Amino acid sequence: MLRDSHGRVATDLRVSLTDRCNLRCTYCMPADGLAWLPSESVLTDEEVVRLVSIAVENLGVREVRFTGGEPLLRPGLRDILAAVADLRPRPEIALTTNAVGLGTLAEPLRRAGLDRINVSLDTLDAEVFHRLTRRHRHADVLAGLAAADAAGMTPIKINSVLMRGINDHEGPELLRWCLARGYELRFIEQMPLDGDRAWTRGSMITADEILESLRHDFSLTPQPQAVRGSAPAQTWLVDGGPARVGVIASVTAPFCQACDRTRLTADGQVRACLFARKESDLRGPLRSGATDEEIATRWRTAMWGKQAGGAIDEDAFEQPARTMSAIGG
Repeated sequence: MLRDSHGRVATDLRVSLTDRCNLRCTYCMPADGLAWLPSESVLTDEEVVRLVSIAVENLGVREVRFTGGEPLLRPGLRDILAAVADLRPRPEIALTTNAVGLGTLAEPLRRAGLDRINVSLDTLDAEVFHRLTRRHRHADVLAGLAAADAAGMTPIKINSVLMRGINDHEGPELLRWCLARGYELRFIEQMPLDGDRAWTRGSMITADEILESLRHDFSLTPQPQAVRGSAPAQTWLVDGGPARVGVIASVTAPFCQACDRTRLTADGQVRACLFARKESDLRGPLRSGATDEEIATRWRTAMWGKQAGGAIDEDAFEQPARTMSAIGG
């Protein structure tokens, strides 16, 4: 069990498979990309599977979500999914992706064991998409979503970040579009994990602003805390339900007290929190011949030291050294 000193238990593992991405989203990395991890430092497919198996079989993890960078760029993704699907107890397997390339991969990934996906989509306008991502791949994202839907990866969740002066007017339109297709929309406050270190609290679109824009077009009924559980999104029924919309207020209303996540970076470091400034190395012991129990003990120790919160809602908050693409969402 991955318990921390504040009584929280981590049962949700986020695994970054690569720090590389085929988009250059302005809130994630610079236009020219970043200094990528050297290939020898990145966990091999076998090492990823072994660490996930330790988490599931020894430490009580029940859900595994693969992230990036962009996880579809990982050549061994299908084999990793299939191996994790064979674990007992079998964890729920999810993927966070930008959906570029999903058009041809959705069905094979589904057969390999992928249960559901979250897709990042911030705009319905192809030109705004290019402005945000610096790539002309909007049509590919929509094709990927359609393929995931056809493959039965439901519910499909859409993650959207609204940026002031760029797509901040698109909230109602995005919601209407998702409702028509049966997708579950989640708005996420922009977080201070950008490669340019240009994030400021004053320029961020807040959860309250998002909700205010949605209420011009929709009736929103908040769901009780019991429905939310440990999920990061507070949800509202739209026009009486059953469809709903979520808002992840990571900055203005952190949900640290209910956090049930542990994170593994592409180079084998445990992060107890998305905004942690310290990491615990598992790759070194793994490659030096440590037993599963020795690795599990190191993982437990790392999570026991998890702080009560990430201090992101405090003025003195200091950004982590790693960007979102290197940590995994």
